[in-house]
Amino acid sequence: MKKLIYLLIGISTSISAQESKAENLIKIQSSFSYKMLEPNQDLRKINVLLAEKQRPELASSKLIIGTSLISIFDYQISSIDSKFGYLMRHPTSNNQIGTEVSELVVHSFQASVYGQVNNWLSAYSEILYNPEQSFGQGTITGLNRNQLQLRKAYILIGDLKNRPFYMAVGKMDSPFGQMGSVSPFTNSTMWHAFGGLAYGGQFGVNYKGLNAVVMAVQGGAQFRGLNTAVAGTNVPSRINNFVGDINYTYKISKTEDNTNLKNSTVKIGASYMHGSAYCHEFPVVHFDPCRENNPAITAYAHLNLKEKIILKGGYAVTLNVWPGTHNPTPPLDVWEASKVSSFDIGGKYLFNQKKNIQYAISGEFSNFIAGPEGSPWERQNQYILGFSGMFKASSKLFVELFRTDGYVPLNFISGGNMGPGETHSVRNAYSNGIVIGGMITL
Repeated sequence: MKKLIYLLIGISTSISAQESKAENLIKIQSSFSYKMLEPNQDLRKINVLLAEKQRPELASSKLIIGTSLISIFDYQISSIDSKFGYLMRHPTSNNQIGTEVSELVVHSFQASVYGQVNNWLSAYSEILYNPEQSFGQGTITGLNRNQLQLRKAYILIGDLKNRPFYMAVGKMDSPFGQMGSVSPFTNSTMWHAFGGLAYGGQFGVNYKGLNAVVMAVQGGAQFRGLNTAVAGTNVPSRINNFVGDINYTYKISKTEDNTNLKNSTVKIGASYMHGSAYCHEFPVVHFDPCRENNPAITAYAHLNLKEKIILKGGYAVTLNVWPGTHNPTPPLDVWEASKVSSFDIGGKYLFNQKKNIQYAISGEFSNFIAGPEGSPWERQNQYILGFSGMFKASSKLFVELFRTDGYVPLNFISGGNMGPGETHSVRNAYSNGIVIGGMITL
């Protein structure tokens, strides 16, 4: 009997020790998970991860798990039946009927796992559920739009404490331009136009404020924003696309009049994309193969004053015209094929920073230009005014007012799926609306 008791005590002690060890290995770091999962502000997530890896609490953890849920109420009204231009929802007749829409929904849910083998070898993966912006068929309650997807997953090699070099291989955002927004919820139109997500590999150098990176990208039609033909197909089976970016961040300490500007920075940068999404012939079907790739370039700047005032701006444009923006059928044949461009400018002011809740007010304008002046598919502009409150550096409540001018869906942008000389695009359509919601990260 005594032997049995001693055996049970030994087993329970062992189990307790294993549980204690597991607790040390698996942790929740809400502020870290927020930075990795927030979907619209700082989208250079590999650079975010490289910076976060230098925190002592991450270095002592083998596995960090996180979740983030965005729920919203939104109301919007359009000037034309079923022509809703606000891109945080896909503007299709399946989910936006009439001239007025209101809803209470789960916008998205994310779950992430970060694992660190040692100080220079780690892995990150992220699951996304987003019925509001899914490409699946049907309404937001249809099964095809209620799927989980592996949004990002990559192996990261690098430790900026010891070496200025880093590498990443997997599924990741492309390092093209400044795709982030100052708004608490809404992605900029620049991101919708040129933000890339693809299979590939990055190699970068980060040294004394200079960051240069090249990403080799699988060709064909990728998940977002990248396309080069592979033997005349859209199959991503050959590494024949790439993105390159270089930027420099200057730390400001004092001005000529000795004004203290501690924690202030200015960043300038430029990028090149060898194959953008804007290469299709008429009629445009977004993920179809292209004949020839259409490169794009961008330049951008970002100013951070004492972590209170943020100003940003950028401009991106394709080097060639998008062939599919010319409809050969009268009367729309009068509009020549056009280059695609996007302009973005915004500002944010943060206050109450040392209290329990950090507030921010922001404003941003961004656009998408796809046709010559006066054409139905000329442009889609977006204006956002936002206010948010941040709790514990990991969760926020927000409200946004928005307006869009123009309705320009990418598929069949210049027609081809309607009668001769007809198109879904409407230059003079506009939408106004409000979004109220929260992003809770654990």
